[in-house]
Amino acid sequence: FLQNNTREHMSCTRTLTFSTASSSSQHGHHRQFRFACPGGNNRSSIRRTFSPRKAQKITSKRAATTAMASGTKDGTTYVMINGITGKMGHAIANSVIKREGFILVPHAFAVAIPAEKKLTFGDVVIDDFFNVEKEGKEKAVAKLKEIQSKYANKDGSKFIVVDFTVPDAIDGNIAMYVEAMVPFVCGTTGGNREKFTKDVFDAKLPAVIAPQMGKQVVALQAAIKQMAESFPDAFKGYSMRVVESHQASKVDTSGTAKALIQSFNELGVGFDVSNVELIRDVDTQRDVMHIPEEYLLGHAYHTYTLTSADNTVSFEFQHNVCGRTIYAEGTVDAVGFLSRNLERPDGKTLFDMIDVLREGGMVTDANTAK
Repeated sequence: FLQNNTREHMSCTRTLTFSTASSSSQHGHHRQFRFACPGGNNRSSIRRTFSPRKAQKITSKRAATTAMASGTKDGTTYVMINGITGKMGHAIANSVIKREGFILVPHAFAVAIPAEKKLTFGDVVIDDFFNVEKEGKEKAVAKLKEIQSKYANKDGSKFIVVDFTVPDAIDGNIAMYVEAMVPFVCGTTGGNREKFTKDVFDAKLPAVIAPQMGKQVVALQAAIKQMAESFPDAFKGYSMRVVESHQASKVDTSGTAKALIQSFNELGVGFDVSNVELIRDVDTQRDVMHIPEEYLLGHAYHTYTLTSADNTVSFEFQHNVCGRTIYAEGTVDAVGFLSRNLERPDGKTLFDMIDVLREGGMVTDANTAK
């Protein structure tokens, strides 16, 4: 919902809050755009932005083995997740099994194979793990082709790989996808992005490549970028403060913050990325920022505050994310988009999340998926 609040103790403050809810929590995630005259009462620039929202149950679960046995392949998109052993891989797998028309296949490329040699998501058991480092690229390419031939067919079923592995592996992984000509969605950061993007483009291999899979966050980035292109230097003379909180394991400034800062600088702010305030200690996150305990190991809270030179006007942009659902749902939306665009009349094959957003038809809340 879109909520317009005017607080009595800050009569000249207007907040536009965009809210989405996570299926894994009762907390709703808010995205705020705050326009304030600082003449009101003092307030903290870091605030809690959660509200309860009732979730609807998702009931659709389908297993790859069941569908293959029944022969119902028409329009089905089979999804293989490389990196499924990680936290993001788990989140994406759980999103895939809840979507109508998507089936998680029991195969995955992985280095860290579970001790029990299997993972279970709903009715799907992932028990065919292939270690690329151990087996080598040649065998990996052959394995990809074998799996693809099993699921993609002339009856209309599609096969798409999702890559959420690690930065050190992404160059080699994409080289394999290109050689095997397997369509893929990549949310892994790092690597020689200029080179592998060119390789994918030259091969005319259908792919969605994006370091940020959160649809609403991407939309915010695009909106600020468009504003910068339309109104350059609109905020010239303003100063900016950026506060970013992530789990302690993330030591660097996020790519999302860097992208937004670049757009704000094009608006005339002149902010140095090295001045981003990185909050990584648990006590501050829990006690000051009021991040729910269960999300201290997986969250992204960003606040961008722009203030005029005479301190009479301030603007605040904030996006707070708990958990990984927003990224997982965005990834599955990207898979659906790619499945529908494997053969386009215009011949375009390389896409990003802006393309996914522009097409529409996305699941904007995990709780409304069938």
